[in-house]
Amino acid sequence: MSERTNEAVEARAPELARFTSAHLQQAVGLSSELGWPYRLEDWAFAQGLGEGFVLERAGRLIGTAMRWQYGHAFSTLGMIIVANAAQGHGYGARLFDALLDDTGTQTLLLNSTREGLGLYGRRGFLPIGEVHQHQGVPTRGLSSPELGCVRAAEISDLPVIVELDSETVGMPRGRLLQCLAQAGRLSVIVRNGVVTGYAACRRFGRGHVIGPVVAADVSHAQALMENAISKLPDTFIRVDIPAVSGLGSWLETRGLKRVDTVTSMVRGEAPRPSGEARSFALCSQSLG
Repeated sequence: MSERTNEAVEARAPELARFTSAHLQQAVGLSSELGWPYRLEDWAFAQGLGEGFVLERAGRLIGTAMRWQYGHAFSTLGMIIVANAAQGHGYGARLFDALLDDTGTQTLLLNSTREGLGLYGRRGFLPIGEVHQHQGVPTRGLSSPELGCVRAAEISDLPVIVELDSETVGMPRGRLLQCLAQAGRLSVIVRNGVVTGYAACRRFGRGHVIGPVVAADVSHAQALMENAISKLPDTFIRVDIPAVSGLGSWLETRGLKRVDTVTSMVRGEAPRPSGEARSFALCSQSLG
């Protein structure tokens, strides 16, 4: 291809298309370019649960944006990426607007980097909190009396976990939890014969991710995380926690250092949690 032909291709406006599994391999390259350690399996997990758009030019992927629907009323948005060489042309806004056009009147939730705050704010998103990313190879585990109440989840526990999760986050996420059970491991904490919390753990990025974590209090959340960590000696682990979770200092003592902060935002009426349990860790910053 001549230099003039190359210039003509680069000048051509990229085309918007639906995100399909055929785009996954190029999506890995796109995220790697930005320093995101997503594996092909991580992209496939997210794409299999959601839907979205890509921008392509001459068969080359230059941008992605995805959403995940929970029930009829809610969606989370994420995986909004534009190649370094294509930034500064409004492509991120074009992808994001395509997502918005696709969601109707749903309440939309996302976690924004500092760079994205202006774009999302101009489209009606309001900040509602922060999420702290912690990661590292954990130090030696700490004993806890609550650890004896944690066990591996059984198939019969899944309906209880789904109901508990729905009450806690205010959105129905049954399909997500079913996929997490297949992709990794679920554990539960049981008090007086009743499941009062759960944690998911799966392969992700440079090692494993723990989340979601739902529990009655901080000590129960710590026990669920300790149980997951104990199964993964000398393994790199990531956890994304709400800033108000109360787990940050404890994670630091466990060797999982805080490395990033994003802003949680919503457009529409935020989900209304019920019940006594709380959310202590996200599945991911994109899926919530």
